[in-house]
Amino acid sequence: MAARPDGPAQGVDAIALAQRLIRHPSITPDAGGCLDALQDVLTGLGFACTRLPFATTGTPDVDNLFARWDSAPAGDTGLAPHGAPGRHFCFAGHLDVVPPGDTAAWTHDPFAGAIIDDVLHGRGAADMKGAVAAFVAGFDRWRSARASDAPPASVSLLITGDEEGPAVNGTDRVLDWMAAHDQSPDACLVGEPTNPHHMGEMIKIGRRGSLNAWLTVHGRQGHIAYPHLADNPVHRLLCMLQAVLESPLDEGSAHFQASSLQVATIDVGNAATNVIPAAAHATLNIRFNDLHSGRSLEDWLRRTFDQAAGAEARYDLTVRVSGESFLTAPGRLSDVVSQAVARHTGRQPELSTSGGTSDARFIRRLCPVVEFGLTGRTMHQVDEQVPVTDIERLTAIYASVLDGYFDRPDDVAS
Repeated sequence: MAARPDGPAQGVDAIALAQRLIRHPSITPDAGGCLDALQDVLTGLGFACTRLPFATTGTPDVDNLFARWDSAPAGDTGLAPHGAPGRHFCFAGHLDVVPPGDTAAWTHDPFAGAIIDDVLHGRGAADMKGAVAAFVAGFDRWRSARASDAPPASVSLLITGDEEGPAVNGTDRVLDWMAAHDQSPDACLVGEPTNPHHMGEMIKIGRRGSLNAWLTVHGRQGHIAYPHLADNPVHRLLCMLQAVLESPLDEGSAHFQASSLQVATIDVGNAATNVIPAAAHATLNIRFNDLHSGRSLEDWLRRTFDQAAGAEARYDLTVRVSGESFLTAPGRLSDVVSQAVARHTGRQPELSTSGGTSDARFIRRLCPVVEFGLTGRTMHQVDEQVPVTDIERLTAIYASVLDGYFDRPDDVAS
């Protein structure tokens, strides 16, 4: 195993930077020095860097980074205003990673950044330190190539340490800060690993919403041989669940697959076989498309449960929506990314809204946003890895995205 150098004499080496980032164990919510390492590189490239630590009662404190580069000189704050000449393109990503689990199960140290047979191994290689490194290197390549004829432009990075965690003190809070400080971008690309198996397969242009529901049905405890003296909440819970499961929520929409309601848990906590319990619990998740909103689904759940449970039923329902569905309609932004992907992979990517949630659900409130990154085959798994050639190809794609974005007419942000 040969160690790669820190980088060439000129230009950012995406592979070396990815290794450097992986070697900082930034397990949510601990930045582990990873943000410091990235900021060091960005400062050297001329970015004005602002660290944004946020705290909220009941959730971990999180450190975040906003970095902005402008082709025109910035003001005294180092941050150019939104009205500065040229458009503002933002790359969003995260440096926090999920825990590695049993490190003995890994073929290589999850935080060594080892390269074996041209494959980079380590926690975060795919999700998504490799993409962050590729964007930094891609920006450097674009800037160097366009040094003499670059149009007025602003490029920023929104890097959080809270994507894999509660997502309370991360991107959402940074976006509030950006809006308050006149740093809202015109378009954004999130570097999540969007490709199922091979580079160039898929761009995400939206995401389904996600609703979690906690249902508790109350009854009356009693001897199981004397049910007339008790009120079994389990039976009523099953009827209520059947009522919301018996028919599909929808058949899908133009850009989204059908919404899905899944029961995640059913709990009674009854250790005895001869006792009717006093309460029964269930948790549900709905991944929903653009035919619904979190509010409309909560209203539907309550109406359906009321009808199924009957007038005498007593139940509690708590609903939390972690993100509404959203769509960046196919247009100039997705065209720019698609053309860059096709140029460097030979594939025409599918424009998809599949998968789970991402921080794009927050970003969409400020500007059009799409997602493209590495392959996700090994993300969150033991032996997370990505071919070195994929990171190099992604670097070229990101450089071409910047080229295409800043060379297109003003309506590219639509």
